[in-house]
Amino acid sequence: MSHRRSRLSKKAKTLVATTVALSAALGVTVAQADEANKKCAPFDTITLGKYYVNNNLWNEGKFTGTQCVWSNSQSGSTISWGTNYSLANSATGKDYDVKTYASTVLGWHWGWKVDKASTGLPIRVGDRKPVRTSWDFTVSPNPGTMNVAYDLWLHTKNTADWQDQLTDEIMIWLNRQGGAGPLGTKYGSVSLGGAMWDIYQGNIGWNVYSFVRQANTSKASLNLDDFTQALVRRNLLSNDKYVSGIESGTEVFKGTGRLDTKAYSVDIG
Repeated sequence: MSHRRSRLSKKAKTLVATTVALSAALGVTVAQADEANKKCAPFDTITLGKYYVNNNLWNEGKFTGTQCVWSNSQSGSTISWGTNYSLANSATGKDYDVKTYASTVLGWHWGWKVDKASTGLPIRVGDRKPVRTSWDFTVSPNPGTMNVAYDLWLHTKNTADWQDQLTDEIMIWLNRQGGAGPLGTKYGSVSLGGAMWDIYQGNIGWNVYSFVRQANTSKASLNLDDFTQALVRRNLLSNDKYVSGIESGTEVFKGTGRLDTKAYSVDIG
């Protein structure tokens, strides 16, 4: 909305007030409704302090359709952003293929886009630094097949750059819709952060561990160190690995929908 002064009629003022009240009732802001700073090209990014939003269309050959991202606000370590999508299988795409991952990035994502020092990463798993995160979001009704998840990237060294392939990936699924399921096979279950999670183990050239929350949520406050240590205790991850990147967003398999992040933050140490 413009900051230019204007004179509104009583009817117009009532309409504005009603719109703001309705937006608040629906849990979205006027900025969210306007989808400010919308970007739709593959791998378009929007920097928000120590994070950036990435329109990650990484599996482009497997789908047809569009996906966009936008930013709403940033205050300190807390940001607000959104994404919408309408994706279908291409001739070579399958229902089980993840097509995109519109997401925020903190730290490493095949290199460093934001000044490395500002991210607080990488951190050694065995140093047991708290990684406190909160995420408050909404998913549109009938969003297709998708999940809302964190994605952590790990390396054997603390100097990883664009050319360095990761050794381990840890996903933390907070919400899944339309029958979405993780890679690999079920390893077991664990209680963390006040919820029960199923652990899945797979490999795609590196180890992939997925914690899938047994009951969907749209709000979480977690210490991500709890999840890395859950793997260490099971001898699935070693304490000498480094967490280089922490991402959060929605993996879309197919369908039409949107994710609105009202508030998201990651604080390390």
